[in-house]
Amino acid sequence: MPSHVLVTGADGNIGGALVDRLTASGVMVTALGLTFSAPTAAIRTITADAANEGAVADALEGVDAVVHLAAIAHPGLAPAREVFVRNTSATFTVLDRAGAAGIDRIVVAGSINAFGVPMNHHDVLPAYFPLDEHMPVDHDDAYSLSKWTDEYTARWAASRWGVDVLTLRLPLVKNRETLVQANRELLANEAEIARLGREGWSYLVLDDAIEAIVRGLVAPFTGARVALLAAETTRLPIATETLLDRYAHGVERRKRFPGRSSLVDTTSARELLGWTPRHSLDVDPELVPEVTR
Repeated sequence: MPSHVLVTGADGNIGGALVDRLTASGVMVTALGLTFSAPTAAIRTITADAANEGAVADALEGVDAVVHLAAIAHPGLAPAREVFVRNTSATFTVLDRAGAAGIDRIVVAGSINAFGVPMNHHDVLPAYFPLDEHMPVDHDDAYSLSKWTDEYTARWAASRWGVDVLTLRLPLVKNRETLVQANRELLANEAEIARLGREGWSYLVLDDAIEAIVRGLVAPFTGARVALLAAETTRLPIATETLLDRYAHGVERRKRFPGRSSLVDTTSARELLGWTPRHSLDVDPELVPEVTR
């Protein structure tokens, strides 16, 4: 393990949990975030935007690895230009300054939305299932475009500075209790059930996301790599093949999906990190609206 890690976005859902996990393992953490509304176990905190070159350079002092989580996390949280510019400038700044400082390992929080289809406002579906890192892209929202651009920034950093960068394409990530509540709301919303088929009704319990990030800090790889993460089941108590028949009829299926099998191919994460999701949601079929049964 690295001895000292910079975590950007350390004030967020994943960031706070990661800081706790690293410090509990004896790793020193510098935490960079826009605000810190709760105490942190980090040895040092820096309140700044991750696109601020000076602040990032200061934060990198004494650091030997970086986890970059800072981002505007949804296209609806700010105007489109702000979402794209702030996200991409933060990623460029962190990767560029880390590379210049001689850091050789960075893990970046990417998104399952990087290929553009899930948040596209047109009536589009993925080219095939299961989703993988090679999906054809179809962008029309600034957030998804920013996450796709970040993956190319990682390639640039690997070439320019020789830094090894792992981008993890994350689905919805929350702790179990929050996911259970989110599912209750989802199961009452037929239109949202249909829309979320574009990302395979995927999710990931927070502990599994943290485990993948930590493994990414030590995994034996070089260059810029991308890996999808997801739990081993969908969010819904309905057979996956039934969901596809109903909401994605005609989309190519490259394998069979028995039971509630995930529609996300996590082979890259398993092979690269030795990672397997340990947690999944059991959902009460009685919560499912009659129209989807």
